[in-house]
Amino acid sequence: MSTQENFIEKDSFRDRVGFISEDGKRKFIYPKKPSGKFYKYRTILSYFLLTILFIGPFIKINEQPFLMLNILERKFVILGQVFWPQDFHLVALTFVTAVVFIILFTVAYGRLFCGWICPQTIFMEMLFRKIEYWIDGDRGQQLRLASMPWNAEKIKKRLLKNSIFYLISFAIGNVFLMYIIGSDQWLNIVTDDPSRHIGGLTAMLIFSGIFFFVFAWFREQACIVVCPYGRLQGVLLDRNSIVIAYDRLRGEPRAKFRKNEDRTKAGKGDCIDCGQCVDVCPTGIDIRNGTQLECVNCTACIDACDAVMDKINKPRGLIKYASENQIANGENWKFTPRLAFYTSVLVLLLSLMGFLIFQRVKVEATILRTPGQLFQLHDDNIVSNLYNYQLINKTPKPINAEIKVIEPTTARIMIPGNESQNFKLGVQEIKKGAMFIYIPLEDLNSGKNYIKVGVYNGDELLDQVKVTFMAPIKK
Repeated sequence: MSTQENFIEKDSFRDRVGFISEDGKRKFIYPKKPSGKFYKYRTILSYFLLTILFIGPFIKINEQPFLMLNILERKFVILGQVFWPQDFHLVALTFVTAVVFIILFTVAYGRLFCGWICPQTIFMEMLFRKIEYWIDGDRGQQLRLASMPWNAEKIKKRLLKNSIFYLISFAIGNVFLMYIIGSDQWLNIVTDDPSRHIGGLTAMLIFSGIFFFVFAWFREQACIVVCPYGRLQGVLLDRNSIVIAYDRLRGEPRAKFRKNEDRTKAGKGDCIDCGQCVDVCPTGIDIRNGTQLECVNCTACIDACDAVMDKINKPRGLIKYASENQIANGENWKFTPRLAFYTSVLVLLLSLMGFLIFQRVKVEATILRTPGQLFQLHDDNIVSNLYNYQLINKTPKPINAEIKVIEPTTARIMIPGNESQNFKLGVQEIKKGAMFIYIPLEDLNSGKNYIKVGVYNGDELLDQVKVTFMAPIKK
């Protein structure tokens, strides 16, 4: 066989995906039930995140939901902070930060997010797959059940499993609905007359059906076919990225295990070609072929291989978290300066985003000099300028706002029709109008001056702006 033919045969696995058979039909993947150190840690983390997810809608901070993304009313709440459409610049900045975070995180740590935090992986592996193991059994039993004719046992198990799957999907759908409309609104709908919410109930049943379809049938295809993050892996990873990798230098040439054989003297690698890493893979790949877009870094192959290494008295780590360069150089994983740099950038980005979010003003004030107007000099040597103002209440409650000049202290404001300069701003309400600012000539410089105008709620400064004030040229 020529070198080119050997290369083509070696990389032929990249021409197909694990869930499609040779004749082009859907091939269901029945992974073996995983166990081991990493699986235990993932289980603990997953149950913690699931607990946060399910109780999150009922947690309130400052009388606001912990998290709510109400697209219908264009109201977004993050950690008790309410964001309205006027905060679009923060939304855009958050999006840019998220993109940079994803790029840097993936370049440094590969698809660590997919295996440990991604909701698709957590729901599939820690909820639906565990129920499947409980009802259908492990890999061998599932394969036998799939090939079994439709008898009473198979019908009973399929009905039981899919009924539980749909109930969980319905619960997940309701939780996500609470993150959209809020737990209070959701509770009002649930306790109200169902006939008044037929449309909403129908939408919820359809929404739950989509979840059921994803986790009962679509499964790993969501990660391989739909999710764009997996596709990004091909352009973001490099030889220094941390991935789940097979140590080919140590494992090759692979050969079956023989008791009491000295594999080193026999010129054999530590891989005994048992196939356990393939059997436990939820996307049906062979990690020994190298990094593949189907790999979600779930660590199941690491635990399976470590268990085999323990049985044959070989050191663990034949499959492990490592970069391609570490495998090539035979080094153990290190927190390199490159990883430290990327991690520092990620922390700085998140810190900056958090600072900007929590420093957001409660009332946004825009005050501009009216176009085409200069100034007026009154008989008592008082100079006035005309301004247009706009106030936006970004708090979740109505507030009383008052406009005051901070500097100079001798200035006064006159708003036609509102002598007190007080406004009652409702939630997300916008107030617009015109106002005059009067300042003694002696407190002004010639031409352009800068003054500070603040918006107060009692003694609390809600926002302040710096505006220009025009005055006569002094001789």
